Amino acid sequence: MTQFCRQDATSIARAVNSRKTSAIAVAEDVIARLAAYDAIQPQIWISRASDADLRAAAGAIDARLAAGEFLPLAGVPFAVKDNIDVQGFETTAACPAFAYRPRDSATVVQRLLDAGALCVGKTNLDQFATGLNGTRSPYGAPRNAYNLAYVSGGSSSGSASATAAGLVAFALGTDTAGSGRVPAAFQHLIGFKPTKGRWSNTGLVPACRTLDCITVFTDDTADARLIDGVVAGFDARDAYSKPLANRTIERKTIGVPRRDQRVFFGDLESEYLFDRAIEKLGQLYNVVEIDYAPLQEAAQLLYSGPWVAERTAAMSSILASNPEAVDPTVREIVEVGFKTSAVDLFNGIYRLAELKRYADSLWQDIDIMVFPTTGTTYRVAELHVSPIALNSAFGFYTNFVNLLDMAALAVPAGTRTNATGFGITLIGPADTDRALLDAADAYLSVADLPSPPPLDLEGKMQTVKLAVVGAHLKDMPLHWQLTSRDAKFVGAFETAPNYRLYAIADSVPPKPALVHSDEGAAIALEIYELSVEAFGSFVVEVPPPLAIGTVTLADGTSVKGFVAEPRALTGAKDITSLGGWRAYIAQLS
Repeated sequence: MTQFCRQDATSIARAVNSRKTSAIAVAEDVIARLAAYDAIQPQIWISRASDADLRAAAGAIDARLAAGEFLPLAGVPFAVKDNIDVQGFETTAACPAFAYRPRDSATVVQRLLDAGALCVGKTNLDQFATGLNGTRSPYGAPRNAYNLAYVSGGSSSGSASATAAGLVAFALGTDTAGSGRVPAAFQHLIGFKPTKGRWSNTGLVPACRTLDCITVFTDDTADARLIDGVVAGFDARDAYSKPLANRTIERKTIGVPRRDQRVFFGDLESEYLFDRAIEKLGQLYNVVEIDYAPLQEAAQLLYSGPWVAERTAAMSSILASNPEAVDPTVREIVEVGFKTSAVDLFNGIYRLAELKRYADSLWQDIDIMVFPTTGTTYRVAELHVSPIALNSAFGFYTNFVNLLDMAALAVPAGTRTNATGFGITLIGPADTDRALLDAADAYLSVADLPSPPPLDLEGKMQTVKLAVVGAHLKDMPLHWQLTSRDAKFVGAFETAPNYRLYAIADSVPPKPALVHSDEGAAIALEIYELSVEAFGSFVVEVPPPLAIGTVTLADGTSVKGFVAEPRALTGAKDITSLGGWRAYIAQLS
C-alpha cells in the first residue's frame, strides 16, 4: 500500500542535486501517491498534470542537472491554488464560468519552476478565495486529511490537504483574511504568510488587491525558508511589490491577548492547548498581555466594513454578467459591497489609520504577537448548515493582520482528540518574516509536540470521551451501560483539585455527585471512549439529579463527564476526603 508520509522539500532537492535519486524517480513516487489518494479525496484537485506530462517535466529537470545546473528545488513536487496562474493549466478560482487559460505563469510560480520544482497541478479553494473553511466550491469540499468529517480550512483548502497528505512537498495558497494560516492550523502544517509585497502577486486572481498575499504550506520551517529564498523579491510588474527587506527582532518579549479577550467558541481543548503554548513560550520569552480590542475592531473592517467592496470590485464582471455562476454564500457576502459608498470607504480608511497607529505602538514594548490561529474547528456538515456565522469564527484572530501590514507564521501547537490540529500564529511587523521563522524554531524546540496523527484514509468513527466517577466504574452496578455500547477504556485519571464528591441520599444503586468547588480536591475517575451515537443514547438514559457536563482533569484538559444538579446535595454525604467512589464503597463494606 502507498505510504502517505509527509514530503520534505529540502531533502528531496538535496538528494536530486547530488544524484542520489532523480526527478523522474520523485515523479513516479508522486504519481503513485496521487493515484492512491484519489480514492479518498479527489476533490483536492481542480486540474492536474497528466502522468506523461509529469514524467516529461521531471526528465527536463534531470537534463538540466546533467548539464551542470544547480537547482535549489530540484525535483520537488508542489501544487498551486487555482487562483494563481500556471501556464498550461486553466485558472478557475473555483468558478467554471470564470475560467481562462493564462499565457504566462504567475511570477512566484515561474521562479519555482526556474528553481527546478515540479508542478503537479491546481488545487481546490473556496470560490474566489472567499471563505476560511473550504466548503464553498462547485468542485467539492476538500476535507481535513486527519479527520475527513472536519473542514480542511480555507480558502486554500486543496493546497493544505495535498501537503498534509504527502501528495506534494509544499503548496502555494493565498491569504487575505487568514486563508494561508487557518488550513495550516487545522492540518498540522506550517503556514508562511509573507509581508505584503514580499512575494509578487503578478498572476494572482485578486480578492482584495491591497491586502492579498501568496503563501506557502510546508511540513517544517526549513522548507518555508527554502521557498521564501527562491520566490521573494521585487517584481516591477506588480504595483504592490516592494524591495526585499529583512528586519531583525532585538528584544525577547511577546504579547498575547488578555485572558478576558480570548475567545474559543466553547472549545475547551483549544483553550487548554493555547495556555500550554503560552507556558512553553514563557520558557523563551517574557510574556505580556495586550489589549486585543483595537486589533479586533480592525478585523471587523474586512467583512463588516467597507473593505468587502474591494472583494466586490474584484468580482464585479462576473457578478454583472453571470451572477448565478457564483456560489450563493459567496454572492451573499460580496454583493453587500455594491451598497458601500465612497463616504463609507474613506471613513473606514481614517479609522484603520487610527487603529494602525495603535498597532504600531505595540511594537515599542513587544517583539512578536502570539494568537491562536483559530479558536475552534467544525465539521463539514456544520458549515453547510451555518456557512457564514461559523466561518466568521475562523477569522476572529486572523482578519486584522493584512489590514495592518504585518507578517505572520502559523505553526502547530497541539492535536485535538478528534485528530485535527490546533495552531498558534506568530505575528510581527512588516519585513520580520525571517525573524518569525527563527522564533518558530525556538518555540518548536521546547514545545514537545507529538508527530501529526495518522491520516484518516476511510473516515474516522466520531467519538466522545466520557469520565465516570461512581456506579459506572468497572465492576460497579451500572458499568454494563458502557460495555453494552462497546465503550473503550481509556484509563484511570484524576480530576483537577477543585471538585467535591458526595454520596447522594437514597440513590439506588448508590451514586455519587461530583461538584465543582474552589475548596475541593482531586477525585479519582475512569475515562471511556464511545461513538457519538452511543454517547447520545447514553446521555438520554442519565437520570436526574445527575447530568453530563464538562470535567477538568489534573493535566488541565477537559472531557465530558458526570456532574450534578444542586438538588443532588440534599441529604448527601461529603466523601471528598476519601478521594473517590471506590474508597467509599470499600468503607461501606
